[in-house]
Order: sequence, then C-alpha cells, then structure tokens
Amino acid sequence: MLKGKKIILGITGSIAAYKACYIIRGLIKQGAEVQVVITPAGKEFITPITLSALTSKPVISEFFAQRDGTWNSHVDLGLWADAVLIAPATASTIGKMANGIADNMLITTYLSAKAPVFVAPAMDLDMFAHPATLKNLDILRSYGNHIIEPGTGELASHLVGKGRMEEPENIIRVLDEFFASSDELSGKKVMITAGPTYEKIDPVRFIGNYSSGKMGFALAEECARRGAQVTLITGPVQLKTQHSGIIRVDVESAEEMYKAAQAHFPDADAGILCAAVADYRPATVADKKIKREKEEELTLHLQATQDIAASLGAIKRKQQCLVGFALETNNEQQNAEGKLERKNFDFIVLNSLNDAGAGFRHDTNKISIIDRKGRTDYPLKSKTEVAQDIIDCLVATLSPNF
Repeated sequence: MLKGKKIILGITGSIAAYKACYIIRGLIKQGAEVQVVITPAGKEFITPITLSALTSKPVISEFFAQRDGTWNSHVDLGLWADAVLIAPATASTIGKMANGIADNMLITTYLSAKAPVFVAPAMDLDMFAHPATLKNLDILRSYGNHIIEPGTGELASHLVGKGRMEEPENIIRVLDEFFASSDELSGKKVMITAGPTYEKIDPVRFIGNYSSGKMGFALAEECARRGAQVTLITGPVQLKTQHSGIIRVDVESAEEMYKAAQAHFPDADAGILCAAVADYRPATVADKKIKREKEEELTLHLQATQDIAASLGAIKRKQQCLVGFALETNNEQQNAEGKLERKNFDFIVLNSLNDAGAGFRHDTNKISIIDRKGRTDYPLKSKTEVAQDIIDCLVATLSPNF
C-alpha cells in the first residue's frame, strides 16, 4: 500500500536517529518516495550524506539552501506529502509541535502539512513519563496526529523502561496499514450529526448542553480519510473540518438538524448520530429579552423536539446502516439496548458520564459498542482513536451489504 506514496521523514536529535536508515530502506523497498527533513540537532547523530545516499534526494535542514537566496518551501513540502513521519521524535520536538513553536524547518513543515502525521517518540523513560511530555502527546492526539507508542527495553542511558523508539519494521507496518484502510469507504456516502443544539428562549438566551462536537468531527475526519463522501451536520461549535471530502452543514436548533438529516440521510449509505440534540424546546420564544420581574420564579413551558433518530430509523432501508450514541448516567446497558431497538440502530455507542475522561468537553472517550450480537468494551482513548474503532465497526457492518 506504500507504493507511490510520498513520505516526509522528520529526524530529530536522538540516538535513535540511526534507525532512520532502516526506515528509509524499508519505505523505499515498498515503493515509497522519501524526503528527509532533519533538525540541526539531528545532524549531530547522523549525517545528511548518509541519508541523501539512501533517498537519492538532497536532505533538507535549513530554510535557505544556499547563500544566494535559494530557499526550501515548507508550504510546498506540506502539500507534496502523502504522510509525515517524525521518527525519532524527541521530547523537545514533541513540545514544539504541540505548541506551534516553529523555530526550525521540520516544525514549519509539520504546521504546513495537509497529510496525516505519525509521531514515533524516542527518549529516556523519565522524560517520557514526565507530565509535560504526556500532556504534549495528548495535545498532538487531539490534533489528529497518530502516535506510534515507544517500546519498553534498554535505553541509551542503560536504564530499562518505556521510551525506546518502536522498531523500523513496525513503524513501516503502521503506515502500510493506514494506507490499506484509506479506501475502505471509497464511493460511500456517510451522514454524521455532531455538536449540541441551541433552543431559543428569547433573542439572547437558549437551552443547550456541554457537547463540544469533538467526537462527531473526529468521526467525520476518519470517514473522509477512508474515502467516504461525508456530510457533517453540526450544531454551534468552534471546530473546523480539515479533510476536503467533508461537506459541512451548520444548524442551530433541533428542528434545523431534523430537517437537514431528513434531507441528507435518504441518499446516504450510513448515518452516524453523534449530536447531543435537545429533547425539549420552549413552547414559545419571546421576541424581546425577558427582563427580571419582581416575581422570584419564571416558568418555561417546554415541548418535545422531533426525534431525529427514531424518524431516520423508521425510513432506513435494508442496505443502509444507522449508528446511534447513548450518553448515560445510570442503567447504562439497559438504556442503551432499549434505544438500540426503539430507534432501529445497527449498533449503538455507549459512553458514561461515570467514567473519568469520557463524555463532553474531553479530548478522550471510553466507549462500549453494543449490537444485537453483544457488547465490546474499549479502554480510554483519544477521540481520534475512538473514531477509528467506531468506523472499523461501521465498515464491518456495511461490508455484507455491498
């Protein structure tokens, strides 16, 4: 799957830099084209001459290639690549990536890249375990970067622990599997709902919830990465889409989301209902801001909103797949299974507010996937990784129908 792929290999100042030679040889052997971008510290561990001989390309390190004004364009590099692999990635480089500190050619290239980014950390065990490093890695995950976890073994310090860069053959396998899955949904149309809905009380107030939209957007990016044409119907959020295969439809209220879902689902192969849609809305909306009166109480009369999930489940064709979400605080299994049947879902994603790090506003989530065959539990992961698990299940569910 790597044949013809254009890979930027970023090398930083780690003793593990020597393994970059094996990564280059492995990638080229599988038909990839490799361009090395090395940091100044990286050149202290391995010479550009060696890397250039292996790649048959000049190694890029500085912004300016010569004193005559010839310069290396990080923007062009970012557009050229099918993937960016930073191996080894030191704690310093990881920190710069996480915080946008663009003080060398590699970081500016990373910030310009449109392609997926893979990061293979390499450092001593105490550096890897430091809260700053772990936080920076979580930030990179939240950006959608793929972290290739280091292994446990003897380190350059002669200590034994986690921090040893993953072996070259395993790093290459990660990239190969990534591209192998990138066309699984080619030709498919997927509709996804995300974020909260706002139900107006008056011109300045609304009933809403804490949904950030992060899970729905991660699902949209993952579907698009695998080749799907995605329609993302989103409530009011601050997030932006990255993939060109995503068509974004912005809505505000449950009624607007209902109408958009009704319009787009019939033409879709699958629908994923990740939005946190309000169950009730004010029966009347004041046309002017409601002022505080002498009375100590204000009564709002609420009426039920349209049930988007039930309405789509009722019109779902045999060849379509419909995925729901259940965020529960009690009787989780029973409530999720009941919703699975009532809404005619193919499977439902259960997460609980009782699990630390799961639910609204977090960059992580802990889910269970429930279908009519049973339940599969997953550990706490970044929402990017959770999206991969959910779409794996979607692909498996769709496959028998096509």
